[in-house]
Amino acid sequence: MTLSEGFRRHVAEKGLFDHNDRILLTVSGGVDSMVMLALFVEAGYSVGVAHCNFQLRGAESEEDEELVQREAERYGVPHYNRRFETTAEMERTGESMEMAARRLRYAWFDELCRTEGYTKVAIAHHADDSIETFFINLLRGTGLRGLTGITVERGKVVRPLMFAARKEIVEYAVAHHIPFREDSSNRSTKYLRNKIRLGLIPRIREINPKFTQVMRRNLERLTDAQLFVDRCIDRIRRDAISSEGGIDTLRIDRIGSDFPRDLVIYELLSTAYGFKGDVVDSLCHALDTGTVGRRFHSRDYTATVDRGTIVVARTDDDDPCEVTVPEGALRSYCGNAVLYYERCDIDAVTRFDLPEQFALLDADLLRWPLVLRRWREGDTFVPFGMTGHKKVSDYLVDCKVPLPEKRRQFVLLSGGEIVWLVGRRIDDRYRLTSGTENVLRISKEII
Repeated sequence: MTLSEGFRRHVAEKGLFDHNDRILLTVSGGVDSMVMLALFVEAGYSVGVAHCNFQLRGAESEEDEELVQREAERYGVPHYNRRFETTAEMERTGESMEMAARRLRYAWFDELCRTEGYTKVAIAHHADDSIETFFINLLRGTGLRGLTGITVERGKVVRPLMFAARKEIVEYAVAHHIPFREDSSNRSTKYLRNKIRLGLIPRIREINPKFTQVMRRNLERLTDAQLFVDRCIDRIRRDAISSEGGIDTLRIDRIGSDFPRDLVIYELLSTAYGFKGDVVDSLCHALDTGTVGRRFHSRDYTATVDRGTIVVARTDDDDPCEVTVPEGALRSYCGNAVLYYERCDIDAVTRFDLPEQFALLDADLLRWPLVLRRWREGDTFVPFGMTGHKKVSDYLVDCKVPLPEKRRQFVLLSGGEIVWLVGRRIDDRYRLTSGTENVLRISKEII
């Protein structure tokens, strides 16, 4: 079966779209998206081409943009281009490059759908991308849902190449003389995905040359298993959760002794309320130890353990969302962000002029456990580079921080003293000096 035949068959079997749809193709200039464009045009669909220039690779980004525009004009299809100030956006929000780029591009795709009348957005992910995602999530730690790979369809977004392997796509491009660009960052092993793509998967293919086909089938089974779990969780939710006045109460005794309790709690709290796996693990430990009144936070909700129940409600604006950070913790969550902690020797620090979403603190001055919470009136700290205390409220005013962002501002404390106004400024008393030997490196990433 040719790639063109596989494309038509996959689209029909999954019911992704038909010839009445107007489909926005997201085309980067790489081989996957350039082949996707050719397949859509050959099949006679009504399409437009959207290209994002994130301006992160200098001349390469410009050449990608030129290629996509040239090919769209050759095919005679509408072409849209947007240049993003990605680096500035990362500095403004504290997001990683991947998170910032993802948010920017999907917001633009939504805008194009509204203004230009597109009913679907096609992304050129393929089978190998889904397999790599499986391993990324496996290595980072995940539940069953994280092992199902990349979904074929979600809302308007469709992925019509998920049936094909990268090798098949490249061979099609070469055979049909389809021009494409190779992103030089794809060869860099500093990214986890590339380490898996270039290092791990080739080794596995040496053991099993049919690895891609086997993994495709595995992912299908895992997806079916997750669908089965979802149905079971829906039934448990109806029996175990009651709602009143905007507060949901989960009765642990109604889960059923024949079900894996911790897994059920994870599925109930993660999907509906956004609680992360390690937060749910701590919550389940509190249940096991009979702790009463302990509170756990997701981005928008607070869960409280209360005598065999878990009470979940939206977090109030004045809730401190206080969490304890024990020594050795790898991460903690605050509002819509996650903080990652890494202890290292001073000699391992190669850059000191890091953006504000990073903090370098003298680890030997810290008193554990640390406390992470929202700032409150009366909080003071000594901003880096200054000698006297300053109110957090005055600092935020001086920085012209909008009111919604003020409400989401967190502080990290050691022994009752603020060591970091999270994402903005460390306390000068905890800065690195000539006498520093051990460093706590903290990074903030929007989730």
